Amino acid sequence: MEIVLLRHGKPDIELKGNLNAAEFKQLVVKYEQSGIQDFPPGNLKNNFKSHYVVCSNLERSFQSAKVLGFKQIHLTEDLFAETGIPHFDQTFIKIPVMVWLIGLRIMWIFGFNKNGESFSQAKNRSKQAAEKLMLLAEENEKVIVVGHGLINKLIGRQLQINGWNRVRTKGKKYWKFISYTFN
Repeated sequence: MEIVLLRHGKPDIELKGNLNAAEFKQLVVKYEQSGIQDFPPGNLKNNFKSHYVVCSNLERSFQSAKVLGFKQIHLTEDLFAETGIPHFDQTFIKIPVMVWLIGLRIMWIFGFNKNGESFSQAKNRSKQAAEKLMLLAEENEKVIVVGHGLINKLIGRQLQINGWNRVRTKGKKYWKFISYTFN
């Protein structure tokens, strides 16, 4: 059995500039609604034609699956959506977007979850997602999730806890994937 966790294409949004908390909150909403702006490498398109295809409910996941050429998306579910970015409602200080992203993620790991799910909730969701994927792999032999960076990483940890072997890694950037097998 095989489960592949593939990261979506590059989001169609610019993550640049200096923003206050309210502006960053608006950017988060736009990011969650964004599609993709690029195409997968040519060699990726034919690798997973025989796989059962799973997507999150976010547009960038769905669009990525479509441009990969999958004729059918078998399951679309918010269980596989990216972990939300916690954020403040208001500050008057303008901070670079990347500082917001890194700082808020670090705070999130240590318990900050304003306007989003907690790290603990995300880990529990990744456990549920891994369990669902293992069942799908039992039924379909090969499964691919066109998902997101952080939740894919959390799901991968859960797969390994459950005895799945990480056999192939193609990086962490957009369009990259990690394969897990179970004998």
